[in-house]
Amino acid sequence: MNPITITFDRNGIGSCLYTELIDLAAIGSLQIQRATNIEFNNTTQFWEVKNLKGKVLFFSRSRAVCHAWEAEHI
Repeated sequence: MNPITITFDRNGIGSCLYTELIDLAAIGSLQIQRATNIEFNNTTQFWEVKNLKGKVLFFSRSRAVCHAWEAEHI
């Protein structure tokens, strides 16, 4: 598993892939925005990682593998 990385811009705004491993609310208010959606495709029988425009970025028979890919690449 990758370490959690939070990056901060010059205005002090942080961004990261959301995790519940640390209490992000403890450092300030949260604004959550999706980067991808992970959905099951009934036709292909694969889990798909899609960007917000619906383009498939990655797919696997395992939802956990899709989450790992998302954590590595997003």
